[in-house]
Amino acid sequence: MGIYTLNREQQLYTDIETAWEFFSAPENLKVITPEYLGFKITSPPFSKKMYTGQAIAYKVSPVAGIKLNWATVITTVKEPHYFIDEQKVGPYSLWHHQHHFEENEHGVLMTDIVTYALPWYALGAIGHRFIVKPKLEEIFNYRNKVVNKLFNSSEAKAKKQPAQ
Repeated sequence: MGIYTLNREQQLYTDIETAWEFFSAPENLKVITPEYLGFKITSPPFSKKMYTGQAIAYKVSPVAGIKLNWATVITTVKEPHYFIDEQKVGPYSLWHHQHHFEENEHGVLMTDIVTYALPWYALGAIGHRFIVKPKLEEIFNYRNKVVNKLFNSSEAKAKKQPAQ
């Protein structure tokens, strides 16, 4: 079984509290997920604050409109610096997603580290190369564009620039 990693960094021109509030709210996953995936949270309504042990169930259609059940659990929370979710039910043999938020002179550097594995051994490796890796890249590229619109407008950048 191959284990793969996807790393992404994105500069957010906002404060860490605003970034944390947005990214730690499960309902905002739909905002940053491409519509064609048919992403829908099926869990009951959430508490306002993320917590370790929080379970989140979804329906998603990643390929050919086939609906899949997916459930993750928040395994670690260190507000406002990072949280980790892990798949408990879904298409991966392993899914471990770290979300890091680090303050810097421009706002917040957001880092996603996704470690994942596929079932089916050799078939999983072929599926990874031709389907899964390109699909994950596409999803995270979409997220990058949406997050740029939400946090990196020219007004947001101007607020973080030092006064002259």
